[in-house]
Amino acid sequence: MTAYNNGINDNNCPASKLLKMLSGKWKPQIFKLALNGPLRFNSLIRQLEGSNKQAVAVALKELEEEGLLERNVIKLKPLHVEYILSERGTSMISVFQQLEGL
Repeated sequence: MTAYNNGINDNNCPASKLLKMLSGKWKPQIFKLALNGPLRFNSLIRQLEGSNKQAVAVALKELEEEGLLERNVIKLKPLHVEYILSERGTSMISVFQQLEGL
């Protein structure tokens, strides 16, 4: 059996890149919650019903590595970390909303 190749290369398709950035457990939900403002880890755990700390931590790290979220350490007592949409993440809002509407 041979595989069908339609000539589309994932590296040349912007939609494919975006879908890869947002695919994964909890990543679309976290991105959507970040649209409303800064996120804190424990707040995310409470908002994402059925989630666990490890899965959310991995999703946050991947979103940060992909440049969609920024991690800010707030040095006021009590120390805490907030995640906000990066400039790149903000530029993806309209595309994300269009995908949501499908």
